[in-house]
Amino acid sequence: MPLSGIWVFAQQKKGAVAHTGFELVALGRQLADQTGQPLTAILFGHQVKDAAAELTLRGADRAIVADDPSLAQFTDDLYAGLLAGWISKEQPQIVLGTASFYGKALFPRVAAIADCGLVADAGSVTIKDGKITALKATYGGKAYTEYTLSDKKTAIISIRPKSAEEAAPRGGSGPVEVRSTNGASPAMVTVVASEDAGVGTVNLNEADVIVSGGRGLKAPENYKLVEELAQVLGAASGASRAIVDAGWVPYAKQVGQTGKTVNPKLYIACGISGAIQHLVGMQSSRVIVAINKDPDAPIFTVASYGIVGDLFEYLPEITRLFREKLGR
Repeated sequence: MPLSGIWVFAQQKKGAVAHTGFELVALGRQLADQTGQPLTAILFGHQVKDAAAELTLRGADRAIVADDPSLAQFTDDLYAGLLAGWISKEQPQIVLGTASFYGKALFPRVAAIADCGLVADAGSVTIKDGKITALKATYGGKAYTEYTLSDKKTAIISIRPKSAEEAAPRGGSGPVEVRSTNGASPAMVTVVASEDAGVGTVNLNEADVIVSGGRGLKAPENYKLVEELAQVLGAASGASRAIVDAGWVPYAKQVGQTGKTVNPKLYIACGISGAIQHLVGMQSSRVIVAINKDPDAPIFTVASYGIVGDLFEYLPEITRLFREKLGR
């Protein structure tokens, strides 16, 4: 059976499509228009038919939904078995997903089950001379590697969040097909509860602006300086591995190779020296502002703007000025 079609796998939370899902639709639409293939949006969840319709409103030709209470929250083995089964049966040429915490758990498993090609955490994907090519940062972001995938197997490519603008509503929606999950292997893990990070907390993966703190804050109580600036900017607050390991902030805030890879429009690093594992997770940010008293700190090698000075002097003043300017 020849490979045909572009798929995007959109994540949802509490029945709403994540912003990254609309970013994938924008990328998928470009590839579909370029190749003349249909674009299909895939959504797993419970009572998400209306959410799937929004994916077609923004550019997908159709949407396919797996709707079941067991899919309301992400479970990697259940999701993987179901998605791999659909891929094996329908043989799309490309499946795009998000290189989020969930995507990193899901797509390698799907690729193994369905015998697909896989490039994880890519920044872009193109089709050149009929060949699928993905570009990915390697060696801690010091180089970029271009991967060309076989045209004999479905190519699964997970894309970094914020690698594309969200697809805008185009007018007119496509059909939504709701499929049964009958025949899917039962999950080996059951999610019994989940807890939000907090009311008003901005998700790191989806944030346009991130303010992060590191060891330069000197004490856990000083992390409030980071949170205050983030609150004024409507931003997410992040952290280096050092202060997460020290127990100052929860792991959910960690940015870096062993935490979350982020790609915001603005990243403000406060008291972060710039260990390579941290740089890997944030250096693709469009604008990076670093505040550090050490002029030789590695963070300045990737910073768009740098302030060499005491963060305890500069950070409160920056917060005050933004609060005054933004009226917050």
